[in-house]
Amino acid sequence: MEETDKVRILFLCTGNSCRSQMAEGWARHLKGDEIEAYSAGVSPKGIDPRAVRAMAEAGIDISGQKSKSVAEVRGITFDYVVTLCDNAHQSCPAFPGRVKVIHLGFEDPPQLAKGARSEEEAMGHYRRIREEIKAFVARLPAALTEKKEPDTLLRRPQFEMGIKAALSRISSERVGKEQG
Repeated sequence: MEETDKVRILFLCTGNSCRSQMAEGWARHLKGDEIEAYSAGVSPKGIDPRAVRAMAEAGIDISGQKSKSVAEVRGITFDYVVTLCDNAHQSCPAFPGRVKVIHLGFEDPPQLAKGARSEEEAMGHYRRIREEIKAFVARLPAALTEKKEPDTLLRRPQFEMGIKAALSRISSERVGKEQG
């Protein structure tokens, strides 16, 4: 695929320090033949060393990527802007052209790691989010145009398991009362 045939995606986050950097790294690694990936932040603050470490553990080197502001990528025409956190989604600037903005919020590893009792526990949050982002990126670009059914409570597996457990408990209680 020629460079111009690739889908141009900007992964946008608040600080362009962790989630958007991971998404850019995964997109370049997994989908480099289909996607021209970029990342930026509404208030860039440098790349998080734990994000670099988490990605290195997965065999992806993002140490050469830099934290960029939206202004630094303003001249690029994107097909999609994917906001990865609520703050970036709420403060997402307007982009020229026919860009589609899609929001997919991921939890913030640095915020989650604040309560960690050890470095290993902190890294666990980074690894989990890294894998969630990888799963999303692996489905690109098709995931950007999928029609999604509403995520209703009734369709969640946890809800179904909870209902089954409650019905089982009620059934056991009835049997106990009938025998007693």
